[in-house]
Amino acid sequence: MQLIANGPDIPDALLQAHEDGLMVFFCGAGISYPAGLPDFKGLVEQIYRLSGTALSDIEREAFKREQFDATLDLLERRLPGQRLAVRRTLAQALKPKLRRKGATDTQAALLRLARSREGALRLVTTNFDRIFHVAAKRTGQTFQDYAAPMLPIPKNSRWDGLVYLHGLLPERADDTALNRLVITSGDFGLAYLTERWAARFVSELFRNYVVCFVGYSINDPVLRYMMDALVADRMLGEVTPQAWALGDCEPGQEHRKTIEWEAKGVTPILYNIPAGSYDHSALHQTLHAWADTYRDGVQGKEAIVVKHALAQPQDSTRQDDFVGRMLWALSDKSGLPAKRFADFNPAPSLDWLLEPFGHERFEHGDLFRFGVPPRDEVDPELHFSLVRRPCAL
Repeated sequence: MQLIANGPDIPDALLQAHEDGLMVFFCGAGISYPAGLPDFKGLVEQIYRLSGTALSDIEREAFKREQFDATLDLLERRLPGQRLAVRRTLAQALKPKLRRKGATDTQAALLRLARSREGALRLVTTNFDRIFHVAAKRTGQTFQDYAAPMLPIPKNSRWDGLVYLHGLLPERADDTALNRLVITSGDFGLAYLTERWAARFVSELFRNYVVCFVGYSINDPVLRYMMDALVADRMLGEVTPQAWALGDCEPGQEHRKTIEWEAKGVTPILYNIPAGSYDHSALHQTLHAWADTYRDGVQGKEAIVVKHALAQPQDSTRQDDFVGRMLWALSDKSGLPAKRFADFNPAPSLDWLLEPFGHERFEHGDLFRFGVPPRDEVDPELHFSLVRRPCAL
């Protein structure tokens, strides 16, 4: 379902997992772009600039291969003051421009989206910045934070807060906190291979939740370490839910991008960015719209019905699939959005009944949305529509 025109098509299965409290957003550097913060590559470039040094030959080779964690590892060994000198420079490079328009809007939206109906927050980020804290203060939200390596057990009964999986920049000068940041290849080795505290958290998270990555690029070294930990679990016979990622894509590159993401064990939900640009507004606006609809609960779905009931369904397009939004709203198990549609005055067009409501787009995994407990065995032949659907026995 598209939440905005020209936005990514969020699968109904993911929307339902989120509604049921079974999904966790995993946030990367891309969510902080509106505040002027860089991606991993840009961060490395800024660290070198602020350090007043240039890449050595071996560091340049690692950088060209997009091994940014290894680049910083080599730099820490070479610079006077080594580890802490690089980390103090990193803290300077990650000072957000909080006066920019929309600088904290996406973090505020994610804080709303990641909160269960019971009020528990379950959100993970590999960012070091404190923009979530600023967003919470600006919007009157509060949360408990967990900074690496002191992580919670990722289960509903044991977790209520925001996890900074790779560490959190301290509010005031604190060399101990800077030393804990997971940024170099050596840090990643400790967190995922030797001490394995990050790998254990990620493995347990994937066993208990559907994960959706937001703000990561396809070649992000951070993503590589996490997915390697998951692959190791699967080799040992662990069964984990599907992982998704909201990923950018230039027009015409959809097939190639899909293959690249799936090779990492992740199903992409692609959104377009203009060729040669850094315009990720489709991602940010989608998260804002999703958060607003989720915040309003059933009333948010009723608002979708009110907005589109009098439209002609044949006017729905791939770029603005409002029929998909309507079907998602009308399938709410409370029945209230459907009642709102039925009571609409003037009456909606009969064209809604001829195609959208009769299209058998729903499958076995959608039964719960209609109050029908599915059998353990998946029926691949089961397809049904809004007007012709199974009932509970």
